[in-house]
Amino acid sequence: MSTAIQPSTPHVADSHDLIRVQGARVNNLRDVSVEIPKRRLTVFTGVSGSGKSSLVFGTIAAESQRMINETYSAFVQGFMPTLARPEVDLLDGLTTAIIVDQERMGANSRSTVGTATDANAMLRILFSRLGQPHIGSPNAYSFNVPSVKATGAITVERGAGKTKTEKATFTRLGGMCPRCEGMGAVTDIDLTALYDDKLSLNEGAITIPGYSMEGWYGRIFRGCGYFDPDKPIGKFTKREQHDLLHREPTKIKIDGINLTYAGLIPSIQKSFLSKDIDALQPHIRAFVERAVTFTTCPECAGTRLSQEARSSKIKGKNIADACAMQISDLAAWVRGIDEPSVAPLLAGLQHLLDSFEEIGLGYLSLDRPSGTLSGGEAQRTKMIRHLGSSLTDVTYVFDEPTIGLHPHDIQRMNELLLQLRDKGNTVLVVEHKPEAIAIADHVVDLGPGAGTDGGTVCYEGSLEGLRASGTITGRHLDDRAALKEKVRTPTGKLEIRGATANNLRDVDVDVPLGVLVVVTGVAGSGKSSLVHGSIPPGAGVVSIDQGAIRGSRRSNPATYTGLLDPIRKAFAKANGVKPALFSANSEGACPSCNGAGVIYTDLGMMAGVAAPCEDCEGKRFQASVLEYRLGGRDISEVLAMSVTEAEKFFGAGDARTPAAHAILDRLADVGLGYLSLGQPLTTLSGGERQRLKLATHMAEKGGVYVLDEPTTGLHLADVEQLLGLLDRLVDSGKSVIVIEHHQAVMAHADWIIDLGPGAGHDGGQIVFEGTPADLVANRSTLTGEHLAAYVGD
Repeated sequence: MSTAIQPSTPHVADSHDLIRVQGARVNNLRDVSVEIPKRRLTVFTGVSGSGKSSLVFGTIAAESQRMINETYSAFVQGFMPTLARPEVDLLDGLTTAIIVDQERMGANSRSTVGTATDANAMLRILFSRLGQPHIGSPNAYSFNVPSVKATGAITVERGAGKTKTEKATFTRLGGMCPRCEGMGAVTDIDLTALYDDKLSLNEGAITIPGYSMEGWYGRIFRGCGYFDPDKPIGKFTKREQHDLLHREPTKIKIDGINLTYAGLIPSIQKSFLSKDIDALQPHIRAFVERAVTFTTCPECAGTRLSQEARSSKIKGKNIADACAMQISDLAAWVRGIDEPSVAPLLAGLQHLLDSFEEIGLGYLSLDRPSGTLSGGEAQRTKMIRHLGSSLTDVTYVFDEPTIGLHPHDIQRMNELLLQLRDKGNTVLVVEHKPEAIAIADHVVDLGPGAGTDGGTVCYEGSLEGLRASGTITGRHLDDRAALKEKVRTPTGKLEIRGATANNLRDVDVDVPLGVLVVVTGVAGSGKSSLVHGSIPPGAGVVSIDQGAIRGSRRSNPATYTGLLDPIRKAFAKANGVKPALFSANSEGACPSCNGAGVIYTDLGMMAGVAAPCEDCEGKRFQASVLEYRLGGRDISEVLAMSVTEAEKFFGAGDARTPAAHAILDRLADVGLGYLSLGQPLTTLSGGERQRLKLATHMAEKGGVYVLDEPTTGLHLADVEQLLGLLDRLVDSGKSVIVIEHHQAVMAHADWIIDLGPGAGHDGGQIVFEGTPADLVANRSTLTGEHLAAYVGD
């Protein structure tokens, strides 16, 4: 047998082993140039706000997606989001990018873990083949498909051009519960919260948020002709009241314009109740909680399914029972089904359910609404579809995949990332945790600071080189928090008795007050259920969850924190004019760009272009408004200041404004001194948003602060600052309860409550309560072992 002689020169196709980025200037990046090895795992580190996401997501992943979109026809591109080219001189060696980010999964109340991962689709096919009694196709088991019955005439061809008309009845069986329409809950709307029946529509009777008689709704109500808008609602006839409240969407014409009229209740159901209530804006959520009562559907008992779907069973279980099982139990149940006729389907379903367990989500159930998953859970759920993928040579981009993971679970996540790399893929990870940075083949460290002090590459190379590099990340990489020598003494206790929310098993625990309490345990052990379920916000409790802060390009730290209000009033008072002039979203806005600072040009199928407004030069305000000054500065100059600069400006002199100074103090307290007041919220990193939210909530008056994973998105150096803030809160007489996995926070606690021992139905119990020193000494739990290893005990 002859052997081929290997050529001495490598094939030209093998020379493309690097992703090259030259001159990247997205957000705060300052002409960044890096070379990233392909088919390796590269971790991007740096303090929060240093430009990691701008480089990985805003530059590399964004350009890859834009170039893929350009391969589609112009017609198809018209239906796709138009992506602008990132500001970069050269991007070379890109491969297809698959982004797995922390975005919460769709907030549609019909979406569950099962529907989002195709597990439900497979189960429906399985039941349609094996379920007894047999009731129909997979649609008969779907809670999103209603049953339909129709009767009418059909034409039957009889040959030789003859036809015969016959009456026929068509029936399609769906799995949707007819009572609750597949929602699992029925709603009862309090009409007194919708309108004041003593007033007429023109007098502003409707009290639903956004339903003003000055806009389109006023035009529709006045022109529809169904009722007199000047007549008090209390005097409406039954017909008029029905039209106002219950009329189904109807096409009408007003002043030559085609519009749709719908009663108040169908409108509320479509715009408010079809979404996950937690995803609504705060003022709308408050209205829904006030006006709508949700109760479990009495007909389907919350399963969302029709009687027929619930009657069909495999091995004594119907599809609702299967979806309600913990996924690890469901996997065992599926394993017990031996039916050669559906063997490929069973193998696919088995692999999918095993992937849930592999990724550490075996404690979820398929009927869990996807909007209730945390950012970390949502990211890992999205990861599942990629684990068994046959694709190679693609670029996977992860945003802090270890978020929400106990140190015990991080090892498993690391193995999954390495598994993706070993299949020949390029894996790019933005990460802060030392345990995750440890598996990197290549490290890119950005900094040295955040915001305008960041945006440069401080180091790129191996992990050993990073340790010796002297950068902020390098110095903090081997940081180990010491246990407190002395813990604070509690001033009281909060008694929790018989807690049974979700997987909690009749938990009794005393939470000490006046100290820093950390609630910990593996993911899914019941931490959030215990804290949020037993210590509801309100009545002196300030709760800060993981929910992302929402805001458009017009929102900025000044508008989000309420800082702009005292600033506007101070400008108005100093110049004798009205405050609305000093808002770029109101009367003071530049008329050319409507206060956006940029003008968007839509180029049809090509990416739109945003250019700075020529009239206001990106300052967002009318020229006449910029003539008004406070302490020698105009409003655009104030919004361009950093928090630190503004703190000095509003702290003394002519511009002294105590209300503004107090808010700026809180922003500086959480480490956002470098942020400019007018920077759009859309350009802030995850860690910056988390701290911005923290600063806003600190203003709320309360004796107990509940924080859910405040270290999310924070660099090791930022965690130190957070611990200082928590200490100041406790020392000022507050009680602070933190749900956290970060060992530095655990070591700093006065009292630890550890839940476990496992996740889902293997958790839900208190496995330890006491001081961190006792937890390390006992090493009786997984948390104890990892904390002991962390503090080097």
